[in-house]
Amino acid sequence: MLARLQKSMKEKDQGFTLIELLVVIIIIGILAAIAIPIFLSQQKKGVDAGVKSDIKQLADLEETYYVDNQGYANAASTSAAQSTFTDFRATDATNNTYVIKTAGDGYCISGTSSKGSGGVFYYDSSAGGLSNKPNVKPGGACASF
Repeated sequence: MLARLQKSMKEKDQGFTLIELLVVIIIIGILAAIAIPIFLSQQKKGVDAGVKSDIKQLADLEETYYVDNQGYANAASTSAAQSTFTDFRATDATNNTYVIKTAGDGYCISGTSSKGSGGVFYYDSSAGGLSNKPNVKPGGACASF
């Protein structure tokens, strides 16, 4: 009996069966199906954060422009903003769009990205600054935007 067990252990292969390999591949596939959409959502949030950062930078540059010129500057596009404010460098100038409009004694800056969530973010100088929620105009200078 003991000799039979030893012979059985010597001849037995120590590899994985096809079923075991398929189970591991299925588990990896399920984990990837869960993780990839979460990663893409976080990536869009990162792009939106870049748009908000650019809008805040434009607001600072707009205030600097006001000190030098006693008025706010309009910029109908990202390229116009970059030519008006030579210090401004958009995080992604090919996919991000910024528009600056003056209204009365203030200004409104809107920004969006084609790679982000698709929402438009606003900075209103007369109504309290940057709106954290996309597509919500804070009023003030952005009311006529």
